[in-house]
Amino acid sequence: MDFLTSMQIGASGLTAQRMRMDTIASNLANIETTRTPEGGPYKRKDVMFSALPLEDFSETFKGTLADQVRQVKVTEVVEDQSAPTMVYNPSHPDANEKGYVAMPNINLMEEMVNLINATRSFEANVQSINAAKSMALRAIDLGR
Repeated sequence: MDFLTSMQIGASGLTAQRMRMDTIASNLANIETTRTPEGGPYKRKDVMFSALPLEDFSETFKGTLADQVRQVKVTEVVEDQSAPTMVYNPSHPDANEKGYVAMPNINLMEEMVNLINATRSFEANVQSINAAKSMALRAIDLGR
């Protein structure tokens, strides 16, 4: 694997983790949103990643990992299909006839853990790019 390939893999990881952090920020910003244009409360979103190109398992033994995984891609952003949390608040404008309000099913602690995880992954990708850059610069210095 050359230096540019490792930088491209790291850059794709940065892009994927940035998308994940944006999605988590959207979830946190809408933690109290009870009314959306689609109707009902905000639905939590999550990002699905895929390593490309995907080879079948037998191909794993034919070459190196670098020959098979070239990038990380966001394949889709999925909405949580679980039922909203019902909170008793009869004075809320979106309360039903029994006084319950459908709130987004977003757990603040879970989102914060996901955000820390995404941040650490982002930092790891930055470190891998910096390591590849450092090795490339060192190789240039050795060639002089």
